[in-house]
Amino acid sequence: MTKSSEKSARTRAREFALQGLYQHLVGRNAAQDIDAFTRDLSGFHKADSAHYDALLHGCIAESAELDARLAPLLDRPLAELSPIEHAVLWIGAYEFLHCPDVPWRVVINECIELAKAFGGTDGHKFVNGVLNRLAPQVRGEEVARDPARRG
Repeated sequence: MTKSSEKSARTRAREFALQGLYQHLVGRNAAQDIDAFTRDLSGFHKADSAHYDALLHGCIAESAELDARLAPLLDRPLAELSPIEHAVLWIGAYEFLHCPDVPWRVVINECIELAKAFGGTDGHKFVNGVLNRLAPQVRGEEVARDPARRG
């Protein structure tokens, strides 16, 4: 496990975005209110604020589209997801769609780590399964080129 001082700015951005998306899912807080609150939190200055902005505002703005992509891959209704799992899946789906500079395996690994750190006992396994099914749909060429996927 990496010490928090060793976390990348993008990892920190994902953590802050996850907290914000949780507030949105649970409290229906507006993105602007969440953003203002989050930027005042301890440690935010170490996060990649541009990536945080993209994730927080992008996931909220595209929540219906992200849910539509995720729903067919789930083993339960969206309404039964924990808010943490739901937010982590939004982050993964959003990064697959809009952050081509982040390799698909990095997206999955980062989301697994978020689910382990903030979610329920086996939430990371669920997140891993869903994102591994989503990756070929939205990053087909990249996944197909991955030598570890052949076999």
